[in-house]
Amino acid sequence: MTATSQSPMDLALALAEAAAANDEAPVGAVIIENGQILAAERNRMRELNDPTAHAEMLAIRRALARRGTGRLDGCDLYVTLEPCAMCAGAIAHARLRRLYYGAEDPKAGAVDHGVRLFTSPNCHHRPEVISGLGEARSAGLLKAFFASLR
Repeated sequence: MTATSQSPMDLALALAEAAAANDEAPVGAVIIENGQILAAERNRMRELNDPTAHAEMLAIRRALARRGTGRLDGCDLYVTLEPCAMCAGAIAHARLRRLYYGAEDPKAGAVDHGVRLFTSPNCHHRPEVISGLGEARSAGLLKAFFASLR
């Protein structure tokens, strides 16, 4: 990534837009290591017929494959929506250093809502969490997508 390139959250938002264009919930995720993009994914649950094909899960899998390790310590995840319990669990297990997310998810989020996984005494790794990055755009994409389904 260079100084003139798109920010990780802007790339995640572009991926979220691509997800919506493909009739997927508009969520995008990007994993960065030392300023370089390791993985950039979007939701693909319908496309892959896989309920685990959330943007975060796909990005984590791709980043692990590129790194050739079972951990992503020292890496940061940018995602447009607060991760669910499945994705939060994967974030902890992968030992991501930092999580940046855009829109809150009061219904299914598991970071600052719901189970609040990272504050559980059973959680073995707690990434630093920065919320609200790109929140207005992220929330707008989600609202427009779900309104179109009604």
